[in-house]
Amino acid sequence: MPRRLPLVIGHRGAPGYRPEHSRSSYDLALELGVDAVEPDIVASRDGVLVVRHENEISGTTNVADRPEFADRRTTKTVDGVKLTGWFTEDFTWDELSTLTTRERIPDIRPGSATFDDAQPMLRLTDVLDLVRAGSLAQGREIGVVLEIKHATYFASIGLDLLPMILRELKATGWDTGDLPLVVESFESTILHRLREQGLPATYIYLLEAKGRPFDLVAAHGDTAPSYPATAKPRGLDRLVGAVDGISVDKRMILAPDRRGRATGPSAVVADAHARGLQVYTWTCRPENAFLLKEFRGAGGKPAFGEYEAEWDVIRRAGVDGVFVDHPDLGGAFFRE
Repeated sequence: MPRRLPLVIGHRGAPGYRPEHSRSSYDLALELGVDAVEPDIVASRDGVLVVRHENEISGTTNVADRPEFADRRTTKTVDGVKLTGWFTEDFTWDELSTLTTRERIPDIRPGSATFDDAQPMLRLTDVLDLVRAGSLAQGREIGVVLEIKHATYFASIGLDLLPMILRELKATGWDTGDLPLVVESFESTILHRLREQGLPATYIYLLEAKGRPFDLVAAHGDTAPSYPATAKPRGLDRLVGAVDGISVDKRMILAPDRRGRATGPSAVVADAHARGLQVYTWTCRPENAFLLKEFRGAGGKPAFGEYEAEWDVIRRAGVDGVFVDHPDLGGAFFRE
């Protein structure tokens, strides 16, 4: 049954105010009352799950300023995209633990950038322990929405994420079902594998507004279903019994026309609910840079636009969870 009020999920903590995936970002998200936080996971060379949005880390750490790591800069193709920089899988955890976190978009979030280089990177186990402690301190259940990044790519270089995930969840007591755990990925293969292992969790399939999932492209080539096709009724039919829900790019709900005006809510939420699937959406942000054209205001990209008007379209769609960068704003709006 759809939730009366959506879960408010701190997207990488509270990155509207602190560098994403930093300790202070997660601490602030818990303080601001989120229902759950969302760590993204990638792997180190020695098989430690590291909390980063991507495995290429030049934009979110000080690695480029470390002369001893200059020779690690390289070019790789990850999920079909060529990237140049420094990659977590080329470092041990001991090496990564010496790096500090930085704001990814300082031109849009200069206030957050004032916290650059103040804190080290985190492991998944650090975040899991932090959330458990926060739940006990606040006397309420706080969940974790674990996003698995680039599982097919990591497997191709000999780093299967599945046993790492199971090991670290077990080590922190998050494998028992006693705490609210959601596992999500843009690749359904890793979700199915984890479910087959009996991990008690809610399984959510992430859907982009365009493109195709890399795991299915690697297996089936051009015949792989696209994300938009999966969000249609026939595609949703195939998800029933395989996952518990979907998490969609907010544009799939807002349904903007060519002039950047919302025509939604679209049918995707109702269609999924009719099949017993939950629906989350990402990412609700207040800055002009991230809003549809019709909701942007004065002050340039960093300024807050008419975000509540955009968010109202999402709320009226009846989503079960929203990812937010500013947990205070998200909580105030979506819990009305």
